Amino acid sequence: MRYIPHTEAEVGRMLEAIGVASMADLFASVPAELQLERPLEIPAAGSEQRVLGEMQALAERNAHADRFAWFLGAGTYPHFSPSTVDAMASRAEFYTAYTPYQPEISQGTLQAVFEWQTMICGLTGLDVANASMYDGASAAAEAALMALRVTRRNKVVVSSGLHPHYRDVLGTYVSGLGTELLDVEREADGRTAPLASRVDDETACVVLQNPAFLGAVEDVAAAAEAAHAHGALLVVVVSEALSLGLLRAPGDLSADIVCGEAQSFGLPMAFGGPHLGFLATRQKLVRQIPGRLVGETSDSEGRRGFVLTLSTREQHIRRERATSNICTNQGLCLLMATVYLSLLGRRGLGGLAKANLAKAEYAKARVRETPGLSLPCAAPGFNEFVVGLPGPADAALARAHGAGIVAGLDLAPYAPDLGPALLVCTTERVSRQDVDRLLAILAEAA
Repeated sequence: MRYIPHTEAEVGRMLEAIGVASMADLFASVPAELQLERPLEIPAAGSEQRVLGEMQALAERNAHADRFAWFLGAGTYPHFSPSTVDAMASRAEFYTAYTPYQPEISQGTLQAVFEWQTMICGLTGLDVANASMYDGASAAAEAALMALRVTRRNKVVVSSGLHPHYRDVLGTYVSGLGTELLDVEREADGRTAPLASRVDDETACVVLQNPAFLGAVEDVAAAAEAAHAHGALLVVVVSEALSLGLLRAPGDLSADIVCGEAQSFGLPMAFGGPHLGFLATRQKLVRQIPGRLVGETSDSEGRRGFVLTLSTREQHIRRERATSNICTNQGLCLLMATVYLSLLGRRGLGGLAKANLAKAEYAKARVRETPGLSLPCAAPGFNEFVVGLPGPADAALARAHGAGIVAGLDLAPYAPDLGPALLVCTTERVSRQDVDRLLAILAEAA
């Protein structure tokens, strides 16, 4: 009865209460061809020990970064997270029911959100950050909606370097608004083509990912100049948040909104989620920011405290004035990322970013030395880059998997013009020996 809580007598009483004679009568509205007229083909119930053993065996069939050399990034990254992150996130100071509305019982959570906002402002070079978004894709879409409201224009110029999944989400968000999305092509070196000729007086914003989907570091300052020349905003999207520990802050390069994905900050890959979106902007645009803000104040006795300062969403204000329908922030994920950033600090984060860059530069140098492999995109990058292959990418991925390596992302659906190619990511979790093994396998078809 552990997993089947209702006895036949209890089921009978419930059926009687709703005026149904049998379970068959209860489901009479389901068409006969959709009803299963035989028992489910599942084994008999087993002991807890046996079931756990079977589940563990199934789990071990999955490839994960603890058992495989992991070179797959493309928006979700295999970084190491100290055990302190989980330990701190489990402390009672951060327990709160649902979301942190009540300052008198959730000061720990509110302070964590406040610290998160402060650190995101420091990383992005902007004035104010919200309490988090669902993920990088929805953050990018919300940033574009914010620009539409601010400028009261209806055209968005989108870099080809924007993550394809982010681009799909953006298209879905604006599909009912009559918004024109103008995609800008990619140049041979992997960077976005010049934007000046694509921006006009009807443009609300330019959306530029940095580093781009294929790994290239974009010219943010030039994009800002092109956008601002016509009164448009520049939205910079960051899918690999660790790059902010090394690259110049987008806000310092005149970006108006910076958003993206912070999964790299202490969160597991978790089969793609839940993750943690972020969004920051300039003070003058704060009233149009989606989500909510936590602010610092003092109580009647002069003690420091934290409160929900701004929440311009549909549940709090009139719908026509709301900036979003975001129901909550990613509180637990935000807490873990805040602990992670606090542990590393400015120097630690910068050092980790440099280590990732060094791994990528080592891998690129080895690619150049390996017959059959190539680097189709010559632009500088961070920890992700394209490797051209001598044979089909799916065959290379299969060979690598057989050797205990997750080799990267097959780019055939995303950049077919590059020919057989993989998007490869090198983080602190792979060694130079792992890189050498990977490249030897990728070159086998030559």
